[in-house]
Amino acid sequence: MNVLLLTQVLPYPPDSGPKVKTWNVLKYLAQHHEVTLVSFVRGDQSADVPHLQRCCRAVHTVPMTRGAAGDAWYMTRSLLTGQPFLMVRDDRAAMRELVDWLAAEQRFDVAHADQLNMAQYATRVSEAFKVFDAHNTLWLLYKRLWQTMKPGLRKLLLGRDWRLLKEYEGRVCRQFDAVLAVSEEDKAALSEAAGCPVDAKVIPIAVDTEEVALIERPDPTHVLHIGTMYWPPNIDGVLWFIHEVWPLIRERKPGVQFDVVGSRPPREIIALGGDERGINVTGYVPVPTPYLQRAALMVVPLRAGGGMRVKILNAMAQGLPIVSTTLGYEGIAVTPGEDILVGDTPEEFAAAVLHLLEDANLAACLAANGRRLAEETYDYRRACTPLSEVYAQAEVIT
Repeated sequence: MNVLLLTQVLPYPPDSGPKVKTWNVLKYLAQHHEVTLVSFVRGDQSADVPHLQRCCRAVHTVPMTRGAAGDAWYMTRSLLTGQPFLMVRDDRAAMRELVDWLAAEQRFDVAHADQLNMAQYATRVSEAFKVFDAHNTLWLLYKRLWQTMKPGLRKLLLGRDWRLLKEYEGRVCRQFDAVLAVSEEDKAALSEAAGCPVDAKVIPIAVDTEEVALIERPDPTHVLHIGTMYWPPNIDGVLWFIHEVWPLIRERKPGVQFDVVGSRPPREIIALGGDERGINVTGYVPVPTPYLQRAALMVVPLRAGGGMRVKILNAMAQGLPIVSTTLGYEGIAVTPGEDILVGDTPEEFAAAVLHLLEDANLAACLAANGRRLAEETYDYRRACTPLSEVYAQAEVIT
């Protein structure tokens, strides 16, 4: 079938959670269908396009710039129209025009909206079977983030937006021909937004265990967090870990180091780095292998979020032991104590980290179990097969 895949970020290189998810969905779809990829890009990503052209029929990109002045304008539009800020922010005339032109030039059997932001463009492909692929339940993610915030204007605006997102996301679920959710928890949250049961196909986020290799860690001594550091839930989680958990760990292990790896960390996290605290804030690292090689474990201290944490799937595939909050591993079929350690209070989280730092046998056992789970359950060759059932519905209708 002829598929139009609409993505909010260019899915190459697969160096962040959303890109990893979309990259593996794209690879699976391209093995069975003709895929035209349409994506927003940030900056000059022309060197990445050829990698995508190898598996796509065509690749089209639309530049997207963001900034404080633009966000102020989009917030004004949101307040005037009653539309969610995030959807107004990503409503761009250039993308509308490109989608309209492509739909007029050729017939697409499927318009696949990758993330909620792209649903507004899929609806413009009138004759196509429409798929809404929810990386997470966005309204719930922002509600959870709102719950962690201190009172003030930002909390007030986010409280307004998660409620608008809930209404918007529910409407998309009712309008689209098929809905994909990454977990049963997200499926339930989408049904809550829609005000009725949503017959979403649950397809977990997948990794490629041939691309993501086991990491040799000859002398692992550091604690690692890796993730996009401009993403609000990651910021909140790392700040909680540094302020509430890290002092408990350093009290017993004064020489241990914490590596915070990920693009665009905010000033408040950069300011916490330094030898005296044992915290290394790196910013974006194109090849994070050295940090993975010296990591005794990965921490996922999330207190807000939705969907599935790709950082956990990657860490399992890489053979890294993991300590997470309960919310952090939501939607992933791990068994606490066997595949992962869990802590939800500062004391519990610190104790779990210290346990792995002091027990190499336990760390090795968790690492081996995680790799096995990644291979058997979350490799894209297995995890993405339900996509064929969804697309079979399109064959019947079209």
